[in-house]
Amino acid sequence: MSPIATDPATTRRLYGRRTGHKLRIGQAALVENRLPGLILPDAGTLTPQILFGDDRPLWLEIGFGRGEHMAGQARANPQVGIIGAEPFLDGVVGALIEIEEHGLTNIRLHNGDALDVLDRLPEASVDKVFLLHPDPWPKLRHARRRFVNPGPLAMVARVLKPGGEFRLGTDHPVYCRWALMQMARTADFEWLAETPADWQVRPDDWPQTRYEAKARRLGHEVWYFRYRRTGTSLTTVD
Repeated sequence: MSPIATDPATTRRLYGRRTGHKLRIGQAALVENRLPGLILPDAGTLTPQILFGDDRPLWLEIGFGRGEHMAGQARANPQVGIIGAEPFLDGVVGALIEIEEHGLTNIRLHNGDALDVLDRLPEASVDKVFLLHPDPWPKLRHARRRFVNPGPLAMVARVLKPGGEFRLGTDHPVYCRWALMQMARTADFEWLAETPADWQVRPDDWPQTRYEAKARRLGHEVWYFRYRRTGTSLTTVD
């Protein structure tokens, strides 16, 4: 099978519709009052100094769902600044609730495409990138919409520091196989796995998302992949 979506410019829409049910009054108030102070600036390079006022480590979560994992990481790592990108407003509301409930100050949000955030991050500026339970787009004709494709992966590799970590979680067997195939093709990442437990058991510093909890209730197997950014140039393996 030939590679799909090798050019980042061809992968600008990796999600479906952005809106869900109408927001309740309290949710709408939260968006109006809290989101403006947490949203990324409209333009310009994104650095910790600009976003948080210092040179702290920077992490990125791509598609944070309702924000459980992102908030858990923010609580456990207050010295880190986390950017969360989520195109769905319902998810942004969920993250705002987590931020309010736990008094978090080290999260910034983007209600839109994570690729736009990756475009604005400097090269080798991020220490960790998380992609947890992305939409699997299980039909082959939609495969180019999967985030784990050469174009988006090259963008992640560009912003990750050498030795930085890319974490991928999924409970969908089609996406699991696809991701393993795509990750094996790139020389930009090294799989951090030595035993089956390394991808079958959730690490202690990996907060559970509601999607994972639902998958477990349904009896699905869940896979946890950790990759290290190598120091090589951005290339793919034939």
